[in-house]
Amino acid sequence: MKENIVNNFCLTPPEETPERFFYGMYKIQTLNKISSGGLKKLPFELYEIASEFRDPDAILVRSAAMHDMVFSDNLKAIARAGAGVNNIPIERCSDKGIVVFNTPGANANAVKELVISALLMSSRRIVDGIVWSKTIVDKGAEIKALVEKEKSTFSGPEIMGKTLGVVGLGAIGMLVSNAALALGMRVIGYDPYISVDAAWQLSKDVEKAVSLDQLISHSDYISLHTPLLDSTRGFMDKSNFSIMKPDARLLNFARGELVNKIDVLDALNQGKLAWYVTDFPDADYLQHPKVMAFPHLGASTPESEENCAMMAVHQLRDYLENGNIRNSVNFPKAYMPRNGGWRLTIANRNIPDMVRQITTVLSDEKINIADMLNKNQGNIAYNIIDIDQPIADASIEKLRQINGVMMVRVLNPNSK
Repeated sequence: MKENIVNNFCLTPPEETPERFFYGMYKIQTLNKISSGGLKKLPFELYEIASEFRDPDAILVRSAAMHDMVFSDNLKAIARAGAGVNNIPIERCSDKGIVVFNTPGANANAVKELVISALLMSSRRIVDGIVWSKTIVDKGAEIKALVEKEKSTFSGPEIMGKTLGVVGLGAIGMLVSNAALALGMRVIGYDPYISVDAAWQLSKDVEKAVSLDQLISHSDYISLHTPLLDSTRGFMDKSNFSIMKPDARLLNFARGELVNKIDVLDALNQGKLAWYVTDFPDADYLQHPKVMAFPHLGASTPESEENCAMMAVHQLRDYLENGNIRNSVNFPKAYMPRNGGWRLTIANRNIPDMVRQITTVLSDEKINIADMLNKNQGNIAYNIIDIDQPIADASIEKLRQINGVMMVRVLNPNSK
């Protein structure tokens, strides 16, 4: 089976599923402009794509706000072409059995390149120098002398030999760490939850910090790459700034809310922090002379947008056509190859005795189970069940009536 490589992440495309498994077309609603490279992966004989649908089977979205949207009972999945899902009502989707996908790692290279450029610009005062140069455009023959006189104003340290502390070693943090090593920096990493995939790709020369405090106190530059959770909201605060080197520079291209803004500004004003570089500007940051604020450029590359769209589409197709789930933020990972027959997928509350009740219905209806997978994540469990024969509508209704069942889908010749 061929693999699609997107920023060093393997995406396995949906298996070649015979068209006989579908009756009619899946309706895919797009809420934002989605890269054509991704949409082309939805074969026209199976998928209808439009920005307006009354009852879509799935939604492809980037940044559109969905919290006030009304979801029809026909909606099966939402695929976010990006990593963050704060624009999607996750809890409501879970209650309705709607699988929400995101695309972690698809924009990792774009963010890594921006972080490295910010690392250099925060050291050498490149932006200030360029802005000043434009002020002498009308000086004619004096320009050369003025440049020689003022250039020391914009001097700054080299990054080679300095220490970069990377907080969070996921897809982006791993790439930033490896790139910084290649530029001659010493890199210290901290991530108590590092994944096996990230660990495999992380250079062996990245040093492991035993604690966040150790990383902060030893770093000349600190780059944040952690998700925004209740436990990480505002975690960079005055207690951390108090142990930083006074000329340290803090880079935040993950989420603006990871830092306590009041404490950041106080640290800058008191000389406890040299520079704060962020991709999340606001009025306070834009007014401060020691803040370099980018207009949320992290994933703003055509390559990143296409990678995100392609990854979102592959995951959406594999779910709609095969019932497999990869990179969902509210459902467990679940994959089982198709055997060419009928397939049931059932989502239920993660409570005792659910599997027995489901299999009892099938047994009572004389339906043989050829293969079965049961996975759970938090309060949700998900089942993929391959059966040897068609299942009657009455039997499907019995499954839906089980207390705790949230969704039942049948993949067969006559139904989606």
